[in-house]
Amino acid sequence: MSADYTVQGSVAVVTLNNPPVNGLGLATRVAAVEAIRRAEADDAIKAIVLSGAGKAFSGGADIREFNSPKALTEPTLHTLIRVVEDCSKPVVAAIHSVAMGGGLELALGCNYRVALPGAQIALPEVKLGLLPGAGGTQRLPRVLGLEVALNMVVSGTPILSEKLAGTALFDEVFPAGTDLLSAAVDFANKVADTRPLPKVRDRKVDYPNHEAFVESSRNTVKAMAGPFPAPLECVETVAASVTRPFEEGLKFERERFLHLMQTPESKALRHSFMAERAASKVPDVPGDTPTRKIDSAAVIGAGTMGGGIAMNFANAGIPVTILETKQEALDKGLGTIRKNYENTVKKGKLTAEKSEQRISLIKGTLDYADIAGADIVIEAVFEDMGVKESVFRQLDTVMKPGAILASNTSTLDLDRIASFTKRPQDVIGLHFFSPANVMKLLEIVRGRETGKDVLATSLALSKKIKKTGVVSGVCDGFIGNRMLEQYLRQAFFLLEEGALPEQVDGAIEQFGFAMGPFRMSDLAGNDVGWYIRKRRAIESPEIAYSKTADLLCEQGRFGQKTGAGWYDYKAGDRKAYPSELVNDMIRQHSADIGLERRAISDAEIVERLVYALVNEGAKILEEGIALRASDIDMVYLTGYGFPLHRGGPMFYADSIGLAKVLDSIRKYGQARHGEAWTPAPLLERLASEGKGFNG
Repeated sequence: MSADYTVQGSVAVVTLNNPPVNGLGLATRVAAVEAIRRAEADDAIKAIVLSGAGKAFSGGADIREFNSPKALTEPTLHTLIRVVEDCSKPVVAAIHSVAMGGGLELALGCNYRVALPGAQIALPEVKLGLLPGAGGTQRLPRVLGLEVALNMVVSGTPILSEKLAGTALFDEVFPAGTDLLSAAVDFANKVADTRPLPKVRDRKVDYPNHEAFVESSRNTVKAMAGPFPAPLECVETVAASVTRPFEEGLKFERERFLHLMQTPESKALRHSFMAERAASKVPDVPGDTPTRKIDSAAVIGAGTMGGGIAMNFANAGIPVTILETKQEALDKGLGTIRKNYENTVKKGKLTAEKSEQRISLIKGTLDYADIAGADIVIEAVFEDMGVKESVFRQLDTVMKPGAILASNTSTLDLDRIASFTKRPQDVIGLHFFSPANVMKLLEIVRGRETGKDVLATSLALSKKIKKTGVVSGVCDGFIGNRMLEQYLRQAFFLLEEGALPEQVDGAIEQFGFAMGPFRMSDLAGNDVGWYIRKRRAIESPEIAYSKTADLLCEQGRFGQKTGAGWYDYKAGDRKAYPSELVNDMIRQHSADIGLERRAISDAEIVERLVYALVNEGAKILEEGIALRASDIDMVYLTGYGFPLHRGGPMFYADSIGLAKVLDSIRKYGQARHGEAWTPAPLLERLASEGKGFNG
């Protein structure tokens, strides 16, 4: 985690060396500053090449130092850039693979920049709710112009180096296959005696009628930024590169950066960023745990879920066979998959050629023998233990030794499913979320006997198929659906007490959820929850549920698929229209159970729904079902539409203060169905200690 120093003739080569992407952590900054000063003090050195070891020039700030004192300890990134910029000898940045964030800002502080094609160039800080804080908003417009720079800073999207060839960002983009270090040293020798040394800061940003462009950008960004303040702040700071002298613009950038650092939106985004990386780490499964090869896959069931799961494998280039019991069901499933790909082609998100390649990787069969050689098989059949047992007993008989046997169950006991086989070490839960080819979350359920290599393989597979894998222990509903049950219980109780579906959905969507509980239930199918409640009535008769959802299902109103659910739907139209029939049913049910309806505020709706998630999440955490609070947040951010700018239910509770959350839970515990609000012991303990779930 440092910088290496070598000499080639009269050129010093300073190589950032902090795997995996040469993050600019404190040790690296210290070593780089020392190396630049060493080269400057050596009379035999005429020029300096600044390069990056391994897979990157530099990916920017070292994420391992986020929110720690090291990030602000001298030399800071500002100091390093100033040392480079003030060096009396030319400094050439040799860029390959990645130059992002602080890495690009460091390169902009150099006198010259050379690159290989294919390098990703970006200032992605906006994705963390920030803006470039080390001169990026002031230097980038000076080499790329106001328009291109503003678009890059506001979007955070990488651009390939060859597309920026010919701009002042790069003095040269070498042909593919060039030895970058040799070419950079040759370039450094050519410019060694050039004076005065060119500095990006000395360039002017010339953009005719920039006021009109900036105002137009403000309006566009304001409409697209949603609840996030950073994109608009990016516009203002980039605009300062035109309207203010460089040092003044730099000072303004720093002020806005520090302001954004303290916003709840940036804190939430940074939490999410770190949480996603933490989710792949399991304490007793080291990173070097051997994994099993996954060169082929099989899926049991060609329904909506099975087809979506199969598409994930095909999208990753892995051949997959779908097994069904009837040809009609198989043909329908394969037809739906083809239609999904054709729709993606129509939207311009996939070429027709790639679509056909992916479709060709998906085969269908009615015979278990045809899937016997697959490296992994995932059952996606009806959520019934008897059906699962039948499938897993057959899989145990036909699948080759070493194959991973996975269940897509969303609630059932995985250990019991594993017991239907003679190889429980090979059984794991891979719970995809619908639509499985779109949703990012993959709940990886670790059974009591699941092998560590199977878990490691599943985590690696989640990345290969571009999912966010989160590990869960075994319990009814795992992490996501176990918490969702409490959320839905409160939503249904609210209907009995005085709310209507459109008010509940409207309140929680205003809070930031992608979809309220009733629109979500109509999309997923109300019969799914009905089936689970029937099972719970037998297994856990002591748990009280509102009867409103059962009354709805008894009318056959299962949601969008039947054209009627909590809302009414029109043919070819997915818009949810409030249903007077349903609303009358809800009001009548309140009367039937002798409950006088009352006005319920949106604030109460949000508190009851969100705090129900938090309280159950605390129980899950204490039981060890989730490894860490941030894993729970990732489940809800990537699988359940929890608002990203609020960071997930556990992070949101931390931001409110656990003592306040606990006070509200105790208040609701004194009201109707107070038994649903028994505070989690972990919540009580952390609140009393003034701590949060996330440390």
